Amino acid sequence: MASLTEVERAGAFIATKEHRRFVEFATAVRRHRTIGLCFGPAGVGKTLSARRYAHWDEAEPMIEGWGLSVDACTALQEKLARTRTVFHTPTITGTLRDLRDTMGQNLVLVSACIETQIEREGGTVLRRDRNRLVELIIIDEAERMQTTALELVRDIFDRTSRGVILIGMPGMERRLARYPQLYSRVGFAHHYRPLTGDELGFVLNRHWRRLGLELDEADFTDAQAIASIARITGGNFRLLQRLFVQIGRILKINDLSAITDDVVHAARATLVIGAT
Repeated sequence: MASLTEVERAGAFIATKEHRRFVEFATAVRRHRTIGLCFGPAGVGKTLSARRYAHWDEAEPMIEGWGLSVDACTALQEKLARTRTVFHTPTITGTLRDLRDTMGQNLVLVSACIETQIEREGGTVLRRDRNRLVELIIIDEAERMQTTALELVRDIFDRTSRGVILIGMPGMERRLARYPQLYSRVGFAHHYRPLTGDELGFVLNRHWRRLGLELDEADFTDAQAIASIARITGGNFRLLQRLFVQIGRILKINDLSAITDDVVHAARATLVIGAT
């Protein structure tokens, strides 16, 4: 399960067009009770969108036993009752038993939250329906799953009629094609793409504002910086965040009040950037 530290590193959430496309995709998988594949390059925002959809940044403390206030629990129960989703990230060294036990615990706790909210609203959950309250399971880093783990996912899907989303890197769909019993159940596929065009400009504007600056695309200095950032990051969401952390540091150290092309390249020099 991903730690909150990882989420905090990503900064404040920005609802991009790709995120909204993911929400539509996840809702369709949940409604039609099928298997969906979500794939895209590292750092484009797949995990952030999935955790946001499942409200996992709020649910994780409860599941890990950190505790929440009564008001926070009530608000969380309302959200979980709307999305009815569990998010899970398999560990690299985890066994099949670990996967089964961890996912089972998550399903039980989220189902209890949903049931509490239904009863709060005056409804009743029959005993036979308690195992059906969670309607969607999202599994991140699906490449980590071995054949036996994939068989467990297929078994859960067949027995419970829950929707399942597997998230991974490009090429994941080709690997899963080697398992026809699972692949034949795939109903939707979603390619999560990097930021481009106006959407990239929108996100950059947010980053400028966080640094207390105003972005003016008519200003040559700003336009030059934008072009350099777009070229360096390729619209990669995570790389943008890392680059702007360094840009902010350079501005502060040098007491600068504008993001220039030189500042961008100085920030780029501090990063190790591989394939995105």
